Amino acid sequence: MTPARIAVIVALAAAVIVLAIVFFSGGGGHKYTLVFQNAGQLVPDNQVLVGGSPVGSVDSIDLTDDNLAAVHVEVDQELHEGTTAVIRATSLSGVANHYVSISPGPNSNPALDDDAELGLASTTTPIDIDQFFNTFPPSVRKGLSDFIKGNASIYSGRGEDANESYKFFGPALNRTGAFVGELNADQRLLERFIVSSADLATTVADRGEQLSSAISNANTAFDAIASQTVAFDQTLQRLPPVMRQSNTTFVNLRAALDDLDPLVETAKPATKNLAPFLAELRPVLSKFIPFTRNLRLTVSRPGAANDAAELLAALPTVQSRASSAFPHSEAAITAFQPNLNFARSYTTDLFSAVGKLGQAAGYYDANGHYVRVSPSGLNLFEYEGAALNPISKSEQFNVFGPSAPVTKPCPGGATQNATDGSSPYVNPPQAGSAVSPSECDPTDVPPGP
Repeated sequence: MTPARIAVIVALAAAVIVLAIVFFSGGGGHKYTLVFQNAGQLVPDNQVLVGGSPVGSVDSIDLTDDNLAAVHVEVDQELHEGTTAVIRATSLSGVANHYVSISPGPNSNPALDDDAELGLASTTTPIDIDQFFNTFPPSVRKGLSDFIKGNASIYSGRGEDANESYKFFGPALNRTGAFVGELNADQRLLERFIVSSADLATTVADRGEQLSSAISNANTAFDAIASQTVAFDQTLQRLPPVMRQSNTTFVNLRAALDDLDPLVETAKPATKNLAPFLAELRPVLSKFIPFTRNLRLTVSRPGAANDAAELLAALPTVQSRASSAFPHSEAAITAFQPNLNFARSYTTDLFSAVGKLGQAAGYYDANGHYVRVSPSGLNLFEYEGAALNPISKSEQFNVFGPSAPVTKPCPGGATQNATDGSSPYVNPPQAGSAVSPSECDPTDVPPGP
């Protein structure tokens, strides 16, 4: 066993351990605690369902300090605020076949932290048969028990008599057939009754969760009423005088309503345009709601550097940097002013060149379009004989050298002199021009009138 082989064996063992942790660990789940009034016959490893699909299981069940059931679950998906949970049974014949049904909150709500607790306001405890019987007073429960025991006593040792009574089932069914025949006499009414009953049953079936919650809440309300029997009895004793006083009040109210009729009649002309106004106001309000939502996002929006609050927070920094940048910008503008004055003098030449480009390109002679020969004026070619020959780079700028008499054209010199003396534009006679006659030749204009 060399040190190299030992190192290879240790590396393989570490890789096996890492793979075992990855494949056999249960990581990735989210754990939460659901508090119910009672565990509802839940046991560990019962399923946790979302929309009818299993997403986890029950880890354990504990008892809180106030004698409530704390059900610890682990689910695959992350839950958000607004999540509710209810304990349900897969069938009425089972005992430990219960499961936890979770209705997740909207994904737009904040996510719940791991090990977060959902209290009684977010959970619904199932109603067992014992809870249903507990809603009855002790006298009713005793009567029901006596009824069941009485039926057992009736049939105890009287089986033959019971069989004898069954002989009368035939006539009973005959009479039932006659009854059904009477119902079938009006088939349309019977059909409406059956269809309406089916719709009612379907509606009730679709509202199973709400019906279960209503029964649970009714149980809580009845328990609260039962705990206040003395106050409830006093309320019932005071109700007759209250009703007598209410009768007097209602009689007087009738006269007050009669007096109110003239006011209503007078208000009708003033409110006749209220309905059209409200109809036009509705689309305004429908557009105002998104506006307010967008305005809220403008003021405060999740994320970095994307709302007005963060803009205002950044303004002091911007002001500090601008206060140091603006003086340099002012100096740059002052230094650029002579260049701007010079370019402004040639504005007419620039726009005339752009505006007359198509017109100049339209003329041609035997040598072709005029634009074709215009590059000769750029001092890039020289005309020799019947051809344009390129000028060498060392000679192209001779006309702009120190010995050249003119170094720049006069503003407005691209056309003949104006009769009012406005072109060429030189200083003087035009005050403010950036070019003087010493820098250009005002007589250097195209020939012609």
